Amino acid sequence: MRCHDRMQAASGDWRRLALSVSALLAFALGACSTPLPVAEEAGEGTRHVAVQVDETAMLPVLGYSQLLLRLTPQELARERIVLTAMPPTPSRQVRLALLLGQPHGPRDLGRALNLLDAVLKSTAPDAVSLQPLARTLASQYQERQRLEALNDKLAQQAKDAQRRSDELQQKLDAITDIEKTMTTRPPQPRTP
Repeated sequence: MRCHDRMQAASGDWRRLALSVSALLAFALGACSTPLPVAEEAGEGTRHVAVQVDETAMLPVLGYSQLLLRLTPQELARERIVLTAMPPTPSRQVRLALLLGQPHGPRDLGRALNLLDAVLKSTAPDAVSLQPLARTLASQYQERQRLEALNDKLAQQAKDAQRRSDELQQKLDAITDIEKTMTTRPPQPRTP
């Protein structure tokens, strides 16, 4: 009887977990597809227009980011030329920002952030659908810039410390050389 009770309790726990996960997924998908208010200039005042976010618009861009991970630096350079030649669309801007953020490619985080900022400021429906991804990328790129600046600062401090250490070592060696060249007096015999 106890085994049966334990099985029912475990079954209930799994059902509650499944319902919780289902509710969480429904909430997440609902949040992605809810209309977002977008302000548009209209004559004298501002009116709000609901824009539907298409969460599937991010899927090709995410797939593109996976492709970039497998490309060589030469292929990334060619891809940059191709993307730069294409007409400026929000999808192309996010793709180029992804390309410019590759560690083994033509890195230019400043330009990538400018491209992402343009997507974030745009009210076009295709841009609005890419804004969650653009916001996430911009946040990551800003953090990378901050960490790179901190790394550069620490590297400079390490160089300065090494230079000071070398200078002190040279001074110490010079003092040691001076001590070696000094004539030492023989000890005086003690008189009783």
